[in-house]
Amino acid sequence: AAVDGGVTFFDTAEAYGPFANEEIVGEALAPVRDQVVIATKFGFKFEGGKQAGLDSRPAHIREVAEASLTRLKVDAIDLFYQHRVDPDVPIEDVAGAVKDLIREGKVKHFGLSEAGVQTIRRAHIVQPVTALQSEYSLWWREPEREVLPTLEELGIGFVPFSPLGKGFLTGKIDDKTTFDSTDFRNVVPRFTRENRAANLAFVDWLTKFAERKQATPAQIALAWLLAQRPWIVPIPGTTKRHRLAENLGAAAIQLSGEDLREIDRAASQIEVHGARYPEQLQKMVGR
Repeated sequence: AAVDGGVTFFDTAEAYGPFANEEIVGEALAPVRDQVVIATKFGFKFEGGKQAGLDSRPAHIREVAEASLTRLKVDAIDLFYQHRVDPDVPIEDVAGAVKDLIREGKVKHFGLSEAGVQTIRRAHIVQPVTALQSEYSLWWREPEREVLPTLEELGIGFVPFSPLGKGFLTGKIDDKTTFDSTDFRNVVPRFTRENRAANLAFVDWLTKFAERKQATPAQIALAWLLAQRPWIVPIPGTTKRHRLAENLGAAAIQLSGEDLREIDRAASQIEVHGARYPEQLQKMVGR
C-alpha cells in the first residue's frame, strides 16, 4: 500500500525486533526492490536477543552489514546509519569502516543518527555523510540551532524521526490515554500524565489551525516539516492503512509564508513540558 501510494524511502534497523523488522521489510519490498530506497542501521550489541550497549567497532560494523544484507535480501544497503554515536570508537574509524563497505559495493551511502555537529564534521571528512537522522518536529525544534545550518553547509540530507511527536501531534492522545505495557512512551518524561495534560495546549491550537486548512493536525505537522527545507524527508511510522493515507496527504498541503509564521508564533508561546528521553537514553545522544 505504501509503495502504491508513492512511498519510496523505507527505514529499518537491526535493533528493531531485534532483527525481525529487517526480515519483514526485505520480504515485503523484494518485488519492488528497484523502485525503493532501504535504510538500515548498525551500532548496538545484543545479548540474549536484547540490546546490551553500543558497539561501532569496525569489525562489528562489517558483521552487521553482512547480516543485514541477508535479512533484507539485497545486494547492497542503500543507506547505512550509525544508530547512536559510540563514545569508545573514534568516528573516523566508523566512517572508515563504512567507506570500505562502500568501496566493496556492499553499501551505497553513509548516515548518522542523533549525532552532534562536531561528530558530523569529523565523519564527513573521512566519508561524505549522505543523511542525518534525528528527532525533529513542531514539538522538538532543537536541531534548528546548530544541526540544520551544519547540514545545509555540508550538503547533507535530514531525516526527522518522530515527526508527529511520537503520536502526540495527531491530537489522538490526551492525559487519559493509556499505553500498552511494551510502549516506549511509558518511560518518556514528556508522556507522563501531568506533562500530557500541560502539552495539550499546543495540540488544541494545532487542531483548530488544521480545521481551517481542511486538514488533520498530523498533516499540518508533516507539511510544516516539508516546508522547512527541500532536503528534509520525515519518516512517520504507522501501523494502520488509513493513517498511511492521511500522512501521504500531507505532501499535497501547501503552507504559505503567513501560515508558517502563524504556526511559529503559536509554537513559541507554548512551553513544552517534559524531556524527550529518560536520562539513560539521553546519554546516548551525541550532542
